[in-house]
Amino acid sequence: MARRGSWRRRIVLLLTLAMVAGAIYTAVAFLQRSETLITERCTAVGSSGDDLAPDQAANASLITAVAVRRGLPARAASIALATSMQESKLRNIGHGDQAGPDSRGLFQQRPSQGWGTAAQVMDPYHASNAFYDALVEIAGYQSLDITDAAQQVQHSAYPGAYAQHEGMARAFASALSGQTAAGLDCSLRSPDAAGDPAVVADELTTALGNVGTSAAGRTLVVDAQGTEAWAVGQWAVANAKALAITSVEVDGRAWNRQSRDGWQPAQVPAGQVRVTVAATPGT
Repeated sequence: MARRGSWRRRIVLLLTLAMVAGAIYTAVAFLQRSETLITERCTAVGSSGDDLAPDQAANASLITAVAVRRGLPARAASIALATSMQESKLRNIGHGDQAGPDSRGLFQQRPSQGWGTAAQVMDPYHASNAFYDALVEIAGYQSLDITDAAQQVQHSAYPGAYAQHEGMARAFASALSGQTAAGLDCSLRSPDAAGDPAVVADELTTALGNVGTSAAGRTLVVDAQGTEAWAVGQWAVANAKALAITSVEVDGRAWNRQSRDGWQPAQVPAGQVRVTVAATPGT
């Protein structure tokens, strides 16, 4: 009888282990399926449903950062974003069209029209600065309709087309320039690679110029406050996919890649932006 009881206990134990393993497998499979079902997108407050894909949002953050670095108003960034959306869908494309076969880059600038070399117009920083160089030469551009200001820079065959992107452009420019606090949210899958705070620091300073940074483990600490802090923080959210950023903390609020609940209250030291990257893929 004792031997039979021992076998029964073993069978129960094996069945229990099988059930636990099955539950774990089911949970992992569910999480993996949930990840694949996530539509990665970035939304700005007031954009009226005009979401951007992560790569578009990253380009929008660069275009806006160049305006901030130059001391230009958010209106300039709005004009630039509407222009780039119309010309390239906010993507750094390496081809033109029938009307402009040598057009390239975020703004479809033509080397034959004096925008720079083919390599330069494919450089997002050069292209953005070239656009703003032309924009600031337009008297009273801040008071013009976005489509009018864009047309005076681009000389497009379809001058009315820029107007359709005004809502998106204004919302993303306001968020990415720091004018709208907690104005940008990105829904993303878990990172597929580890992040590096040093790389984030290099990309940040390239975009926004010299800002005070230090590293604390996997977290990059940026000395900034007010509008500048939100410009830094929302630049980080817009670039979270490419840089494996998992959380951003600014001015008593935090964005967390895993929660997907937008900006939430958090304890953040005053005068700091904290950007944390993944230690390993999936974290």
